[in-house]
Amino acid sequence: MAEKHYYKEAFERADEDRKNIILEVGIDEFASKGYENANVNIIAKKAGISIGLMYKYFSTKEDLFITCLQRGMKVLEDALYDIMDSDDKLLIKAEKLIRTMVRHSKQNSNYIKMYNEITAERDSKRAKEIVEEIESKRSYIYNTSIKQALDKNDVRGDLDPGLYSFFLDNLLTSLLFSYTCDYYKERFKIYTGIDVNEADDEEIVTQLLKFIESAFTFEKE
Repeated sequence: MAEKHYYKEAFERADEDRKNIILEVGIDEFASKGYENANVNIIAKKAGISIGLMYKYFSTKEDLFITCLQRGMKVLEDALYDIMDSDDKLLIKAEKLIRTMVRHSKQNSNYIKMYNEITAERDSKRAKEIVEEIESKRSYIYNTSIKQALDKNDVRGDLDPGLYSFFLDNLLTSLLFSYTCDYYKERFKIYTGIDVNEADDEEIVTQLLKFIESAFTFEKE
């Protein structure tokens, strides 16, 4: 699925450094304050441009928000594609996925906070479009890898690729949010008794991989 752009032609023609500054400032504002409280005027001021020029680049606040979100999610999507396109067995891919999620959560927490923001109650055509774009890409790469593993008899033969893709993505998305979003941080602490910032990342990777391995390989006789 081709990525749809939500910015104007003027932004596409802008200097790369300027574009980078605007989007990084925007990501910081949206991540720290949430969509509703984020202020486009503040973003423009911190980016060193006028509010008039900002609206020459983006028609609406939501267009700016979604463009920032696309920038953040591309970093994760590129990493997922590299892993899932490899010739590794599915469980090796799973381990790499988990480690990537942990690393991405810590290094790019603002990107994850923005992603969590759009998964909340954002009932608009643009929000629905971007959610469909993000989820369709992930669904495709997970489904494809699981089907390939089935063809190679690397996983149990009675699993449903679509449902298992959905379950796998739920696990990994929850892990992403657990390092960055307050609600999910609290959930982690309630279930484990440990603050996620003090948790042993290697133990998290090991335990989640065991959980996934049992789901993909144990077949009831």
